[in-house]
Parts: sequence; structure tokens; C-alpha cells
Amino acid sequence: MLRFHFSAEDLARTRVAAAPHALWEIAASLHRFQTPAGRWAYAHWYRTARERLREAGLESAVRQILLPLYPRASYWPDFLTPLEGAAGLEAGLTAILATPPARVAAELAALARIRRVPPYLARLPERGPRAELAGVLRAYHRAVIEPHEEWMHEGVHTERVRLARHSLDGGTEGLLGGLGPAVRWRHPRLEIGTYPTEHDIRLRGRGLLLIPSYFCWKGPVSLADPALPPVLAYSLHHEQPRPAPGSPSLEILLGRARARVLCATAAGATTTEAAHRAGVTPATATHHTTALRDAGLITSHRHGNSVIHTLTLLGATMLSRNVQDASR
Repeated sequence: MLRFHFSAEDLARTRVAAAPHALWEIAASLHRFQTPAGRWAYAHWYRTARERLREAGLESAVRQILLPLYPRASYWPDFLTPLEGAAGLEAGLTAILATPPARVAAELAALARIRRVPPYLARLPERGPRAELAGVLRAYHRAVIEPHEEWMHEGVHTERVRLARHSLDGGTEGLLGGLGPAVRWRHPRLEIGTYPTEHDIRLRGRGLLLIPSYFCWKGPVSLADPALPPVLAYSLHHEQPRPAPGSPSLEILLGRARARVLCATAAGATTTEAAHRAGVTPATATHHTTALRDAGLITSHRHGNSVIHTLTLLGATMLSRNVQDASR
């Protein structure tokens, strides 16, 4: 169980990351190689990731350096996911290189207490090996993260729109209550019941940075050291309302592809995101979102270079009634 303890000041200072955090995404993507759980959600990424790593000559480095440093469902060193990474990969790598050697050594010692640390990694307090690690992280990001940055950025934009609605309806407490099934708000605590260790973090006026993560699956993750700036990385993948098998009323009314696009906008989605969720091309999704908008079922708003589609009251009512009918 992980618990964040909030004061009124912490509620006022809680915020949501504006873009994917490159180093948290690296960590979470490495965890995807370590378990089949949720692999279906990343099938389009997983199919090409191993091939890209092989082409980049990174298979050995991932196996011998990165996977031992980032064990799934376990402790890994906090210095690998510095807050500065919110400003981009290079800012994060600079922070890794600037970490005091004593802190790096202490965190590696904590890792060594629960699993074997290869001798090379034990030298990371030294500047040279840490610079080599930064180079491996940069190359890994280029090979398997950058090709999917469009999905990641659009996913974060969609999540911020979804959370903005919760915030408008219920304030910061409404936002904290809408983070998904793995996270529970019980004033004045935010609780993650599936966390592998008992951990209490008292925010003490620092607030909490929420980091929606594309590659994080199910279980939210935080830093081990409560003295560091508090963050919570959590999964972008939430269950969407959809017609149940055997109850095709919405598909009969709208057609299968258009019904799926409507379901894809339940939590807010860009055209590309809706296409991905519905299993259609972006051009087809554009055609269907235009029709749904003309019918008054969705509304569309431009956000930077993307258009975000959300349900209207009519669309939400239609989708909700269809799900209720399907459950009878």
C-alpha cells in the first residue's frame, strides 16, 4: 500500500505533467519486456521494438545494463527518473550525470540488497560509466520510444482533458478521485492498494506531480525516497465504456466502425488516438468523427496541432444507455 498524505496546501499544489516524462517512459517500457501482462495493449509497439533494438545494436546493452537497473515490480534507483526529465530527455540525462556520487552509490547499494548488481553497474558513481549509461539511454530512447512519441503526446493531452473535466466538477479532490481503478482518494490520503511495499509519503506542502505514462501498465509507481519531490506515474490505459458482445444495438444504429469511434471518445481522444482505439485508419476516423459531430454526439476542439473529440451530453447518454442495455 502506497499512501500520499495531503494538506490543503498540497491540494492546491497538485498538478499534471504537460507532456510525457522521457525517463519514466524508458523505465516503464523496459518493464514491458519483463512481463506478458498487458502486452496486447502495446502490440503495435512490441512487434517492432525488439527488431529496432537489434538493428541499433542495443540488445546486449539492454540485457546487461538496462534490465538489471530497472527491475519490474521492485525497487530501482531514484536517480534514474529525476524530476528534470519532465523538461525532456536531455534535461533528464543532464540531471542523472549531475547526481552526487554518494547518492548514486547509496541507491545502488539498496538495489544490491534485493538483487545482484553486475560489477559494471557498481561503478556508476564514477562519471565515466554514468556518461556511458546516459549514451545507452539516449540510444534506447531513439530506437524504441521516439517512433511512438506521437501516440504518447496525444495520450497525455487526452488525459489532461479528461482530468480537467473531473477538476471542473469536483476540484482537485475530483481530479484525484478520477485517476483510475488502481488509485483511491480517501481524504486526506491518496492510496494505491496494489503497491508492492508499505510506503507513506507526507507531502508537507510540496504538492504532487501526476505523470500520465504511456508505457506504465496498471500499477502506479512513485519514488522510493520520500525526501525527493513527490511524483506519481500512472497508466494512461483506462477501461472505456463499450457495447458488450452480443448486444449490437449501437452498431446497428451507427455501423460498427462509427460505434467504435464513438466509444473511443468516451474519455476524450484525438483523431489519431480514436483511430488507434477503434482499429481504423486516421482518415476513416476523421470521416466518422465528422459524422458524429454533425449528429451532435461529439464535440471537437483544437489543442495545439491536435483536435480532441469528447462526447456531448447526447452522445454520453446514448453510450451509457447502450452499455446498460447490454448488461441486462
